[in-house]
Amino acid sequence: MGALAVIALIGRMVLLFTVLMAVPLAFALHSHDPAEPAFLTAIAVTAGCGLVMSAATRRFRRELQPRDGFLLVGLTWLVLPAFGALPLWLALPGLSVTDAYFEAMSAFTATGATVLTGLDTLPLSVNVWRCFMMLVGGLGIIVLAVAILPLLGVGGSQLYRAETAGPMKDQKLTPRIADTARAIWVAYALLAVACTLAYRAAGMSWEDAFMHMCSTISLGGFSSHDQSFGYWNSPLIEAVAVMFMLLAGINLTLYFVAWRARSLAPLWRSVEVRSFYGVLAGSIALIVAYLVLGGTYPDVGEALRHTVFHVVSIATTTGFASQDYAQWPLFAPMLIILLGCFATCAGSTGGGIKMIRVMILLAQARRELVRIVHPRAVNPVVIGGRTVGEGTIQGVIAFMMMYGVTIIGLTMVLLFTGLDPVTAFTAVLACVNNIGPGLGEVGPAANFASLDDFQTWVCTVAMLLGRLELLSLLVLLTPSFWKR
Repeated sequence: MGALAVIALIGRMVLLFTVLMAVPLAFALHSHDPAEPAFLTAIAVTAGCGLVMSAATRRFRRELQPRDGFLLVGLTWLVLPAFGALPLWLALPGLSVTDAYFEAMSAFTATGATVLTGLDTLPLSVNVWRCFMMLVGGLGIIVLAVAILPLLGVGGSQLYRAETAGPMKDQKLTPRIADTARAIWVAYALLAVACTLAYRAAGMSWEDAFMHMCSTISLGGFSSHDQSFGYWNSPLIEAVAVMFMLLAGINLTLYFVAWRARSLAPLWRSVEVRSFYGVLAGSIALIVAYLVLGGTYPDVGEALRHTVFHVVSIATTTGFASQDYAQWPLFAPMLIILLGCFATCAGSTGGGIKMIRVMILLAQARRELVRIVHPRAVNPVVIGGRTVGEGTIQGVIAFMMMYGVTIIGLTMVLLFTGLDPVTAFTAVLACVNNIGPGLGEVGPAANFASLDDFQTWVCTVAMLLGRLELLSLLVLLTPSFWKR
């Protein structure tokens, strides 16, 4: 019965997804591009499937139980990319089902890995759809649904807990979880509007400004140009991108807190935010010095420009590029990919471990060192003046164990298929952490098109695991989850 109740709600989410397809269709109709029939067909098929699913399970609708939320999240993130892939598959001749699903999953998880080339010549509506899926998926369509679930007669707290990133997801800003979700989306929407206007003022067309806003605020990284930001070669446009990536890389709930307090103080009081900006600043200084002293750039100004852009882009798991940073001495690109594994804040649209988990782990390690010397000392883990509960610490340790196993396991699978070590390892890091480009065959000057179908499916699974933070999806594979 629980599974049927979940399918009933997924049917209504599919219908909501049909409404979202009207955005690229509007662009197609306005520009009369050749993808019009593809979007009309996709909308008809998606709406039909949503109606059938909803009607067939109507009598099973009920309030979700806690574990139903995890099942709903997992199935939603499997099903919606399939419908998102449909217009891509219909509009782009020669695109396989595997590659279409990979592209849609990459968009929906805000990863930014792509198998497509010739982006400049794609129908405008196709590029809009790729980027718009990032905007919706970046914060999470489940959170969007939670914001309107009262209208559907379904409670949302289980979904919010299953979908929200980070180890402290039980904290609420408002008494009702739907109000919390709406507050987050208001902050998201305001950033989106400001980013669009800033890109337009910096020299982008309205179409490019909209698409790159979607990719920037979601920290996704898709572009409508094969050269990404190298297409413009504009320091001003790059500066706009850096500013909004930095704004989107912190906990979005802090903007609501700051608005309610009528002060920016809550932003800087967050120890996670200070650590995020501090790590980025230190990494930028190190890499600039490394590149200048190593002769990669003779001019400090040029080294600073490209280093700032790429460090912020990869560390926030966005994945934009203005040039092929894989040609830098290996230390620099490996460092920025490492930053992408942990730098962003919990509650942001970024992927990876999240800065707060690293801080908790370091504090726990420091506590264990003190315990060796003073076994009887009372030494709680304190982050930002607040004591972290033992349950949270154990959850972080469990997450890190699964994270390590996932990275190693998927890398070994790709190595087994014949990929070289650099490509295999960085492809897994890029997908699990939702970064986008890796190194080697999947570097910033290339893409994932060189992978065979099996390798592409491995990377697709990696993106899904990373977006749902491993445990939210892996719990569905445990026998205890399915026991009554």
